[in-house]
Amino acid sequence: MEANDLTRARNGDEESLARLLKEHYSFVMKYVWKMCGDEQLAYDVTQDTLMKAVQKIDQYRGTSKFSTWLIRIATHTYIDTRRKQKRNERLEQQERERLKQQTTHQLPEEWFDVQEALWNLEEKYRIPVLLKHYYGFEYREIADMTKSRTGTVKSRVHYGMEKLRKELNEHG
Repeated sequence: MEANDLTRARNGDEESLARLLKEHYSFVMKYVWKMCGDEQLAYDVTQDTLMKAVQKIDQYRGTSKFSTWLIRIATHTYIDTRRKQKRNERLEQQERERLKQQTTHQLPEEWFDVQEALWNLEEKYRIPVLLKHYYGFEYREIADMTKSRTGTVKSRVHYGMEKLRKELNEHG
């Protein structure tokens, strides 16, 4: 069904495009939320991502999976959004604590340690680590999504994982 919807969407069928975006909304939302750690920002970036997908559907060439194309748009949208915003570190910490308190009864304590360690990683490490180890993308795919070289992605994943291990060992 998705292949037919993709063809129709690329040819201007708005209903097919709407179905595709609805099918992928949760996937994109979860990815962005894991990347940024801010639920409201994740909703905003996801909405912006879907709007860009609507505007650029004619540019989708089918050389990668549709989900990969959306992740690429989401990644760039997030990076652009972060460049435009100057977030106050104290407000970010308060938001994280609020989210932690809301979901404490649903998730094991270790999840919060790992998620906090991820959020504390610089974006240049966090994004490649998430894409590689959580979503299973290949290094070359990540390089394409982040407009980086494959060697740079490998290095950032490696150093990001080292930083995560170090932080988790210090607090564990």
